[in-house]
Amino acid sequence: MEVEKGKYQHYKGNYYEVIGEAKHSETLEEMIVYKALYGEGQTWIRPKKMFLENVKVDGKEVPRFKPVLETAN
Repeated sequence: MEVEKGKYQHYKGNYYEVIGEAKHSETLEEMIVYKALYGEGQTWIRPKKMFLENVKVDGKEVPRFKPVLETAN
């Protein structure tokens, strides 16, 4: 599954911008590179499989990260 560049919301509420995809230099595992849209704007990397997985919150499965659809004002 492709992860589009753009804004995403973490299930805990914070917003991030996906910058792109990368591969681990030794394992070739696919990774997602993303930047926090709050605080100091740190850049993070997470395995693609984990980025796309669902997590349980209050007994309900939700996406770890969900895309945020931008609407024109």
